Amino acid sequence: MQAKLSASQEDVFRNLPVSSALGKMILPAVASQLIVLIYNMADTFFVGQTNNPYMVAGTSLILPVFNISLCLAGLAGIGGGSLISRLLGQEREDEARQVSAFSLYLAAFISAAFALGMGIYMEPLLKLLGAGENTYTYARQYAFCVIVVGGIPTVLSNVLSNLIRSIGRSREASAGIILGGLLNIALDPLFMFVLMPKGYEVLGAGIATCLSNCVALLFFAVVLFRMGKGSVISFSPSLGLPSRSSILAIFGVGIPSAVATFLFDMDYVIIDKLMVSYSDLAMAAVGIVLKVERFPLNVGIGICQGMMPLVAYSYSAGNWKRMSDTVRLARGIGLAVAAVSIILYEIFALDFSRLFISDADTVTLAAQFLRIRVLATPLMFLSFFTVYLFQAFGKGRISLFLGVTRWLVFNIPMLFLLNSLFGMFGLVWSQATADSLTVILSFYVYIKFRPSPCSACLES
Repeated sequence: MQAKLSASQEDVFRNLPVSSALGKMILPAVASQLIVLIYNMADTFFVGQTNNPYMVAGTSLILPVFNISLCLAGLAGIGGGSLISRLLGQEREDEARQVSAFSLYLAAFISAAFALGMGIYMEPLLKLLGAGENTYTYARQYAFCVIVVGGIPTVLSNVLSNLIRSIGRSREASAGIILGGLLNIALDPLFMFVLMPKGYEVLGAGIATCLSNCVALLFFAVVLFRMGKGSVISFSPSLGLPSRSSILAIFGVGIPSAVATFLFDMDYVIIDKLMVSYSDLAMAAVGIVLKVERFPLNVGIGICQGMMPLVAYSYSAGNWKRMSDTVRLARGIGLAVAAVSIILYEIFALDFSRLFISDADTVTLAAQFLRIRVLATPLMFLSFFTVYLFQAFGKGRISLFLGVTRWLVFNIPMLFLLNSLFGMFGLVWSQATADSLTVILSFYVYIKFRPSPCSACLES
């Protein structure tokens, strides 16, 4: 049975003005990114209300492992979603359905393997992450809930969000993530302070997070059911495997996406490790800044997520003008958001810092850090915007090159270099310095390797 796009989906990809199509795609994506950011902070916020530093440390230890599960989601979700949009542009709907089913089963397999490995090797892994006598129990409780039990629904819900967005249904794709985030915020205090006995607050937070991701997955299952059997997004095993070239294309884009996400998180970990050598106050201040700066960055990511299916579809359909107009408008919106964030953070840096802590010295230092770090916002946006573009074009090697170069050649070495030369404030200036070089490289790579109208038509 030939799967077809609905009329409304065809409008988004083909007929709506670019500004309207972008609006329908990026507004839900941005909303979901902001909710994800808020709910990622929720567990830390509510655990912090216990005033137990060991509970806070125990949950914080699991963050790098949890982020790895999100990298796995990017492998199947970004890789599969980008390819589906390109296949639809080529009117290869049946192949797109096979890709969607393969991506879902791939996500289920790797998330199950990751969860099983965490369950079997939890003790040595937690000790490797730094769990000690006072934090091990809390870290184990949290890891069991959010990774061992909750790993599969977390990964699958994120993959389904990307796949559903790839066919032009950004509202449904974002609604599931928003639902899970809001539910997590509501369930945290209920499980931590009402249902669970005192001393088990971390376990309560883990259960709340696990349940919220299960509900998000259930929401997406309902969305698929309502789409019907003819939907492009399907998990039917009877569809068979996609072509070898499609499987390679999924990994070709998905692996660079996963690697870039992992290195992004590694950069934050290194900043924390280097900053803590100066003082606890400096560590607290930079921790605040790294949270505050994520708001414009997550808006930028939402813009890129909404843009990518439109660019991928137009690119494969050979609609060069629509693709170019989409790229220009999305880039302009992202840079406008970055400019507004610079103005707001420069003026209200003290006020934003006070939202997280009341200590005057910490607030003053955080405001100084924020006014410097925010200058990198447009540079960071342009850096990952270019990576998303090449993912939309299906050029995984180029996106991998840009992602790895950004973090392993520029950003992370710059942290150590400027830290050794200028100390604490050198760390703060490292992002703007490194991303200035990244943007220059990204601009060169885009000019040299951007597709032409002819190449867009010849892509298979």
